[in-house]
Amino acid sequence: MKKDVFARLSLALFIFCLLLSGPVIGQIVKPDTLSPWKKKLLFNANVNQASFSSNWKAGGVNSIGFNAAFNYKAGYKKGRDTWDNEIDLLHGFVKNSGQGYRKTVDRIFLDTKYGYNISKYWDVFTSLNFLSQFAPGYKYDKDAAGLEQASLISDFLAPAYATSAWGLEYHPTTYFKVRVSPFAPRVTIVNDNNGRFDAVDSIAPYGVEVGETTRFEWLAFQMLAEFDKNIATNLNFKWRYLMYANYETLELKTIDHRLDLMFNAKVNRFITVGLGGILLYDYDQDSGAQVSQLFNFGFAYTFQNYADPK
Repeated sequence: MKKDVFARLSLALFIFCLLLSGPVIGQIVKPDTLSPWKKKLLFNANVNQASFSSNWKAGGVNSIGFNAAFNYKAGYKKGRDTWDNEIDLLHGFVKNSGQGYRKTVDRIFLDTKYGYNISKYWDVFTSLNFLSQFAPGYKYDKDAAGLEQASLISDFLAPAYATSAWGLEYHPTTYFKVRVSPFAPRVTIVNDNNGRFDAVDSIAPYGVEVGETTRFEWLAFQMLAEFDKNIATNLNFKWRYLMYANYETLELKTIDHRLDLMFNAKVNRFITVGLGGILLYDYDQDSGAQVSQLFNFGFAYTFQNYADPK
């Protein structure tokens, strides 16, 4: 047992030192006023670990956890033409003794948008975005004998959503924008939809009938709003709200809503503290609202080729 404790402690210290041996400066800003591209990269990595000897009377469970976030934005502007791209990735897990690995956070969000400026604050645009997750997700229930059983409820490309949106974008500042898309066809993908998601729905998990892999919604409305700003010294607040409504099945209860929130506070050049969460309502998944929350403390690295507005 003692060897296991020291092994886990050594692993934690090794990862910590490895992270700190990265860039000398945790945040780099190198303005490039000649380039039509504005680029910003953010990377976070957080590790937590706990071990206890067999005679530890206060109680506890040996565990190790990790989560990482990667966000990259690249925006092009020349004349009236704009082209904005974003990659937003998040994944994390925890391994508790006797329970194995369990996913804690998981997100893949990709977005690309072409816009043409028609006034100071308005563009006409077309965009394509993709939303899914990296790894299988499970829910855990106890059977009649009191033993915990895992049921598969999601996987890579199960579900996944690809949406093509056409409409107008309002951008009064550099840190806030709203896209309104009266025409936003979407395809929902459920890979290997052969009954393995019965824990979600035995007939049509995520709105896709068993035996099929896709569901197309051609006549739909989408609104996307984003805010990303340093609201105080070393404190960034970011949120993204997405609403989706199918005209053919339009009811209040069938309108999808997703809100992602994140506060990031920089402690020093290397260390950040983050607090965030997701509020999701999707009638094809569940009749109630779904909520997740995340707190992290760890290493961060950012780079951008422009200075943030004051």
